[in-house]
Amino acid sequence: MTTKKIAGIAFLSLLSLLSTNAFSPKGKIIAPKLSERSVKLIRVGVLPFKDLNKNGKLDPYEDWRLAPKQRALSLLQQMTPEEKVGVMMHGTAPAGGGAAGMGSHYDLTQAARLIRDAKVNTFITRLSGNANDLAAENNKLQEIAEGQRLGIPLTISTDPRNQFRFTVRAGVAAGSFSQWPGPLGLAAVHDSALTRRFADIARQEYLAVGIREALSPQADLATEPRWSRIDGTFGEDAELAKQMVGAYVEGFQHGKDGLNRTSVLTVVKHWVGYGAQKNGFDSHNAYGRFAVFPNGNLDYHILPFTGAFAAKVAGVMPTYSILEDARVDGKPVEQVGAGFNAQLLTLLRRSYGFNGVIVSDWAITNDCSDICWSGFPAGQKPNFSAVGMPWGVEKLSKEDRFAKAVNAGVDQIGGTEDSSVLLAAVRSHKISQDRIDDAVVRILTQKFQQGLFEDPYVDSGNAVNVVDSEKFQAEALNAQRRSFTLLENKDKLLPLNGAGKRVFLYQVDPRVVSQYGLTVVENLDGADLAILRVSAPFETLHPNFLFGSMQHEGSLDFPDWNREYQLIAVAASKMPTIVSVYLDRPAILSKFNEKVGALLVNFGASDRALLDVVTGKAKPEGRLPFELPSSMQEVEAQSSEVPHDTAHPLYKLGFGLSYQ
Repeated sequence: MTTKKIAGIAFLSLLSLLSTNAFSPKGKIIAPKLSERSVKLIRVGVLPFKDLNKNGKLDPYEDWRLAPKQRALSLLQQMTPEEKVGVMMHGTAPAGGGAAGMGSHYDLTQAARLIRDAKVNTFITRLSGNANDLAAENNKLQEIAEGQRLGIPLTISTDPRNQFRFTVRAGVAAGSFSQWPGPLGLAAVHDSALTRRFADIARQEYLAVGIREALSPQADLATEPRWSRIDGTFGEDAELAKQMVGAYVEGFQHGKDGLNRTSVLTVVKHWVGYGAQKNGFDSHNAYGRFAVFPNGNLDYHILPFTGAFAAKVAGVMPTYSILEDARVDGKPVEQVGAGFNAQLLTLLRRSYGFNGVIVSDWAITNDCSDICWSGFPAGQKPNFSAVGMPWGVEKLSKEDRFAKAVNAGVDQIGGTEDSSVLLAAVRSHKISQDRIDDAVVRILTQKFQQGLFEDPYVDSGNAVNVVDSEKFQAEALNAQRRSFTLLENKDKLLPLNGAGKRVFLYQVDPRVVSQYGLTVVENLDGADLAILRVSAPFETLHPNFLFGSMQHEGSLDFPDWNREYQLIAVAASKMPTIVSVYLDRPAILSKFNEKVGALLVNFGASDRALLDVVTGKAKPEGRLPFELPSSMQEVEAQSSEVPHDTAHPLYKLGFGLSYQ
């Protein structure tokens, strides 16, 4: 390190000390909390520091008095090329006996190989189960990392964990985490303070189990009603989504000023235009790799991201999609996925001032085999072996894909531990050393900002007390209630005076209903009323593709043969019928909306929340975060990139009744 750099570190260190709470009111320096398992503490005077590189002296990167970026620059000077490229991998923490990283415990032998040999120190966790066990497992990974040459701590990330519905590789079952309505439900309440509170509670739960990175929120807009990932968005109104995204980031990062020691860093996704998917097909699949912008509406899709930028979001994840017919600065956008697109990533840095970490979506550097491209053969169950999303660069070698992504602006490659390929690209001069160093410093600086080098461990005996908090779950339940959206209420059927009434149920727990003074019967003929829970319809149009077999595609209409529609029709012809529809996408409800007594929609809610609303213990406050179309013909005629543009919507964006 040069004398000039050392002087700069010293100066910025002084500024850092003067501008933080490192001093007590009496001017005494206060050390942050230190936790260690495989390194020793060293002291400078009375102040303790962790000897992360085990050399018996205090190195600048070990000195918590220094500014985070200066510590990162100092650490960079000690790193080998292998260690640098390892930092740029965002791998999957391997689970023992679980598929795709899922399970209840880690495979520590395999994890040690990835940390020691591939030098990876950022991992997504897909473990579920008891909070104390999850915390203990994450501590084991941190102990392995602390024992390596430089003691670089892990950043452990996760997909959303606090919702009712989840998609494989897009979320994790809530388990004992507080269960909230999905982002659509938060948007339906139109209360940014509620979204901020949700994120703050989820932040505390994540911290308790050792998770320090949230691969969320989705700032994508639900302008294409057939798209299968609408349930992760805040709807189709860009201004509302901007407010919700900003509040989400503030809650998770614990403030508006960027990362601190109490932050869970957030990664806003998917930059940009993912919601305008061609024909509603999703770009996890080769047949859905295009988003379409023939009307030049890209700026509308950018707007929600500005809420994240205003809150100093730590990370951005580019979309898989190729933006067809889009233009940036008057020039056609290159026909490659956004993770390879220098135009889109330069726009992010230059026009919106983003200076955090750009992490690619998963598997963009993987090969796309014939199976990936055309689907699995008939009779063979789809699996993860053929996953790859290198859209627009399929013919490049893996090494060249790494190079193109990093040179375009990606700092970290998601879903891979294959650091040797990136190293080969550097050694063949396809990527400059300066570009590698820039990415590594960005990633390490965030670890220092979060205090991971000092305190990577959590109290595994206390995690369950945070995650299983009755107070947190009570707040989540109230949010579920508030997010219910009332569309029809014939003759003021709701709130229901149910005392003594006999009720037929579908997809509702009788044990819950019996607590509200209602008598549950097993058939319609013996009932006074019916309460039915159903889900938005979907088709499986491409079952031979892995993600096509899991995602909700196709028609939004209830076909005549649909069992749930048939049940609604029969019940509504015999008695007052209350229907609650779970909307992960907009649904066409025109076949029965006028026939039922009351029609509610929800975006993730328990039976208890439903019964509280039905009986008037709570009031529905939701307003639709997207319009509900009246026919598939109008859906097919609308533009994928334009919001609420069907010709005659059955219910308009923002519609919602109340009890008063």
